[in-house]
Amino acid sequence: MTNFVVKTLANAAALAVAIWLVAGITLDDGSTMGRRTLTLILVALLFGLVNLIVKPVVKLLSLPLFILTLGLFTLVVNALMLLLTSWLADQFDLSFHVDNFWSALIGGLIISVVSWAANMVLPDND
Repeated sequence: MTNFVVKTLANAAALAVAIWLVAGITLDDGSTMGRRTLTLILVALLFGLVNLIVKPVVKLLSLPLFILTLGLFTLVVNALMLLLTSWLADQFDLSFHVDNFWSALIGGLIISVVSWAANMVLPDND
């Protein structure tokens, strides 16, 4: 259970940094700080579910592209997962939005680096 909470907090921190740095990624729930934080955590949970369920299938189906690009296709897959999260957030009436593929590509790169760093710093015990 602790591992799940740690990964969710790492995702939330990574998403917050991407929202802060990339102009095309927004969290428009401007009411209160608590409401924005709750929305960010819900989007982090949604992002975690997308990465848990959809990403392995996409990686398996695009294995030849991973081999051909020596793993750089991972950036494209991360961008697609971020766009899918944005679409799902819209379906659940959450105020998270990614404007276009290029914003998603830069955001996916930022999220990967920040979540890796956060997972290295935060404890990982169950």
